Order: sequence, then structure tokens, then C-alpha cells
Amino acid sequence: MSRLTPAVTVLALAAASASLVQAADKHLIEGAAQSPVRVLIYEDLQCPDCADFRRMLDTQLLPRYAATVRFEHRDFPLAKHAWARKASIAARFFEETRPGLGLEYRKYTMGHQPEINAGNFNDQLARFAKDHGVDPAKALSALADERLAADVQRDFEDGTARGIAHTPTVLVNGKPFIETFAFEDVAAAIDAELKATK
Repeated sequence: MSRLTPAVTVLALAAASASLVQAADKHLIEGAAQSPVRVLIYEDLQCPDCADFRRMLDTQLLPRYAATVRFEHRDFPLAKHAWARKASIAARFFEETRPGLGLEYRKYTMGHQPEINAGNFNDQLARFAKDHGVDPAKALSALADERLAADVQRDFEDGTARGIAHTPTVLVNGKPFIETFAFEDVAAAIDAELKATK
């Protein structure tokens, strides 16, 4: 897979960061929804690096910044991942079915990546639905929901327009962190943005 040079990637991301074209109600938000400090997370639910970032979010970022920072999830399922797009669609279905359940499903898929594959994805989805009081047949039929698929595709196209090619890509008020990065670096960027808003 070809890679953009870091300088080109940063310039492309920075140039596009001011343009937020999607309505906020289409995205899953954690933390302080009204905060001027926005952390956009472009993620692929089958991506191991995204699972690592999810752990960082749960164990370090949210405990420190949930009261002051808006964390906004965007779907960016990579073509090389066999079930990532289906998982993104399913997560949107669960969130619409019961607020909070979409987030739980996203955490579940990233926490169970080694156990999920293209062959057993539907069975895993049906089991999650049943375990959470949702009709498994409705969850499976949601995979063919064109509206949900279009929402996922809009996120993907928005990311592509920003120059994003890898997951996770995390934008702290436009400053990019790509694939693997340290908590301390993200925290420093967030702290700088919080200080600038005071």
C-alpha cells in the first residue's frame, strides 16, 4: 500500500480540517458534546491499531478529558478488511435501536477482533444482538440498509477528501495523529487546545 509522505498528509489534513460537512447527529459522540475542542476519530472496526487507540481512549483519554473535550467517531472502513464496513453499518443500527448500544458494539468488535472473521461475522453479530435484547434477524437485515450504508460511505468520503488513508487517524482540532502514536503526544495537543480556549 502506498503511503503519502508525512508532510503531504499533514498539509492535506490541515487544509481540510476546517470543513465539517456532516451533521453532528450522524456521529457518535463521547465526552463533552458542546466543547470547542474536537477530537475526530477516523476508525476501522477491524483495524488492530484502532483497537489499541480504543483502549487508550477508555483508559487514559476519556478519564482525563471526558468533561472538557468532544470525541467524535467517524467510520473509515478500509477495503482490505473483509467485515469492517458491515461492522460500521451494524454499529449505526444498534445506536439507532438503543442509544449507547452502538458504542458498546464498536467496543465489542474492536475487543474481539481475533475471534471475528468474514465467515462467522453474521453469527457474531446475531449473538451480540441476542445478548443485548435486540432481534437478531433485524440486526442482520440492517446490513442491507441502504441509508445506514450511505451514512458510512459519507464518513469514508469525508475522510478521503481530508487526505486520510490510514486508521486510526485522529484529528485534535485539525492536528493529525496517524496509526500509532503516544498518549502523551495526543494529550499535549489537547491541553494546548484547551488552554487556547480559556
